[in-house]
Amino acid sequence: MSIFSYFKKATSSDKAKERLKMVLSYERKGLPVNFIESVRGDVESLFAKYQQLDTSRIELEVMNENKYIELSISIPFTKNN
Repeated sequence: MSIFSYFKKATSSDKAKERLKMVLSYERKGLPVNFIESVRGDVESLFAKYQQLDTSRIELEVMNENKYIELSISIPFTKNN
């Protein structure tokens, strides 16, 4: 892999591959396909009133840990200068 490939703009086929990986990952975990999108919308609505939080950059991750499925939510703070 070339160092220049890191700076390559994502194509629509790259985005489609990522979406397919996400869908397959949810199916393996027994979650509905729209689960993350639904949770993301709820989290954005819940934290929208806090101006210090950048809800446009929320990251959600579903992980298998031992016998449990865990949901990790990351919401970055904005810089107030």
